[in-house]
Amino acid sequence: MIVCVCNAIRESQVREAARTGARSPAQAYARCGKKAKCGSCLPFARAIIDEERAAIAANPPAAAA
Repeated sequence: MIVCVCNAIRESQVREAARTGARSPAQAYARCGKKAKCGSCLPFARAIIDEERAAIAANPPAAAA
């Protein structure tokens, strides 16, 4: 699914950015080499990021031995 039409950023890209540390749409978009343009996508991107961050918090990665 496309999250940001202006930049053709897909939901999978936003989810991956969140999994690798992005905490905001601006950070997620920067990881894609883009910036938000019209801004209509920001609430959806924020919801995706929040969902991914909650999943990480609920199931933290195992500590390296």
